[in-house]
This record gives sequence, C-alpha cells and structure tokens, in this order.
Amino acid sequence: MRFSLMISLGLACIVFGHVNAQLVDTTKAGVFRLGGGLDAYYALNLKDIKSNNIPYFVSSARNNEFNINMAYLDFTFESERIKFRFAPGVGTYMNANYAAEPGLLKIPLEAKGAVRMFKKKGVWLELGVLGSPYTNENPFSKDQLMYSRSLAPEYVPYYMCGARVSSQLTEKFKLSAFVINGWQQIKDVNDGKSIGTSVEYKTGKHSTLFWNTYVGSERSSQHTDFRTRYFTDVYWVYQGGPKWSFSSCVYLGNQQRMLAKLENHFWWQANAMARYSFGKWGSLSARAEYFHDPHAIQLSPITTATGFKCFGYSLGYSIPIESNAMIRFEVKDLISRGKGLFYDKNNSVVKSMPLLFASLTVWF
Repeated sequence: MRFSLMISLGLACIVFGHVNAQLVDTTKAGVFRLGGGLDAYYALNLKDIKSNNIPYFVSSARNNEFNINMAYLDFTFESERIKFRFAPGVGTYMNANYAAEPGLLKIPLEAKGAVRMFKKKGVWLELGVLGSPYTNENPFSKDQLMYSRSLAPEYVPYYMCGARVSSQLTEKFKLSAFVINGWQQIKDVNDGKSIGTSVEYKTGKHSTLFWNTYVGSERSSQHTDFRTRYFTDVYWVYQGGPKWSFSSCVYLGNQQRMLAKLENHFWWQANAMARYSFGKWGSLSARAEYFHDPHAIQLSPITTATGFKCFGYSLGYSIPIESNAMIRFEVKDLISRGKGLFYDKNNSVVKSMPLLFASLTVWF
C-alpha cells in the first residue's frame, strides 16, 4: 500500500512538473523525470542444483528458480541549483544486500537531495543514501559488460549513507569527498564515522580512470575485534565507440584487528573484462578475476577452508531486443585455489562452482 501510494504521488508530481514547465522557464523551475527497470533471471549452480542460494553472491543469487534480481523506479528532479533522486527497488538483490537494514530502509537504491553550493561554481553537496563509487560494476545490470557481477563489487559498498561534496574542477578532472556512517550502512553500527575520496580523470575521449579511498572504524557487536579499515581501488573504463569496450579494476584492503595484539589483515582482488559488439546481432563478453582474502575478512568460506582464494572466468552473450531491452546468457566458473570452497549436491566439498545465467532486462 505504501509503495503504491509512493508511485501515485510520484506520477502526480511528474504530471504537475510537465504542465508547470509549459508556463515558466524550465531552467529555473526544474524538470521532473521518471525512469525504472526490471532485471528478471534464471540461475543454476551446475554442481549443486538442490540449494536455494548461490553462495558468496548477492546479485542474481537464487539457485534453480526464475526470479527478479531487481525491479526499481527512479524519480528525479533537477534544476540549476537543486537535485533530488529517489530510486526504490525490490528483488532478490535487495533482499540479500539490504538484509541488515531495518524496515523501509531496505528499499532505497538511492535517496538523496543535492544543492549547488555556489551559483557560479560547480560544487555540489549531496545528503542521503548515495550510490557507491567503488569498483567498475554497479547494481544495474543493463550498464554492465557482463550480466553477473564479479566478486569485487559484491564485497565493497553498493550504497553509502552520509554527505558528499563533489566538484568538477576541469573538463577532465572531478574530485569528491564524503563522510558516511560506515561500510555499506544506512543504520550506523557504531559511534564512529568513515571518510572517503573519489577521483575521476578522463584519460582520453573514450576512457576514464577512477581512484577511490575509504578509512573508518568497523568495530561492532558482530565484529568486536575489528578496528580501522583502510581501502583503496583503481579502475579503468574504456568505451571506444560501437565495437569494443573494456574495464579493469584492482583493489586492496587492510582490516586492523585487535587479537593478541593489533594485527593488519589484507585482502585484494583484480579483474578485467572486455566486450565486442556485432551490432544488431548482439555482443560477446568475457571476464577473468581473482579474489584473495586469506583471513576471511570479506568472504568467509562455507566449507572448512581457511581463508578465501578463488579464480573466476565468465563468458556471456547479449542480444538487444530494442534500445531498452535485452536478453543475456552467461556461463561462469569459480575455481578455488587450495582447499575446496564449494559443495556439490551430495554435500561433498568441491573446488569449482560452474554457473549458468539467463536474463531479460527492460528499462525506460
């Protein structure tokens, strides 16, 4: 009922905004827009068809069933000095990724307001639930080179809650700094706040380089031994016209822990992916990745393995239906390094987890 009321109010605002725009200068009055999309999928773990969930993932993670990864609406308003965005979502991604958030805080992909701080300068202050800058992949599958996500974005914040100041310093260079509740937290789990930075630099007409940082205390009732977390990532995105696209990301994290003494526990990952488009016939994508977390800071093995060390390989094909719809297929395999990280249908430990995905994505 609340969700239906929200949609009705949003539509009313859009209609009012459109009519109002005919009467006054739209530059001053601003513009309302409505968007949205739906990502439906079928996923199958070929080694363990009996399980309900695919381990280690929050995106498209239900096993051997048809489901909705994410369905969302996107309400935006933008004027010369004010911006607003509210993007509520539902689906298995939301259920898994927002499991720790209470009540209605489980639904916002983003919920933020922004003001331009100076009339003649491009400095913006945003406050609310913000999209995360970390890694080369985000929750919206239509924007990704592959349908499935690598392990990299699944274990950094997909969202943040706090304040961000950003400035477009030059045509090529953008800088942002933020203060947030913590590592993917809307509801704060401790008294401390975390800080971070984000740098975007256009290295060419079709390529952009990103560098992000994070520092904050991760001590909580769930992790009483955790202290300060340090994290940085660097990633590159290349979209060279209608044929080739590339993306690559590396990151390194350090979680300080108070055990017998203060210890530094590191984890890191690297991935690279490419896509070649055949035009109206579709596109072929491939990815290679490696995730190294020997102290299980981010990824705790479901088996008796000590730490998480894993290679991953993916191959996918996307077929465009219209400019706002596509069907995608993907085969993926995760291969543990060392002791097995997965179970098969007989509950035996195995070293690989081959996966199949099929999806239909539409948006407006």
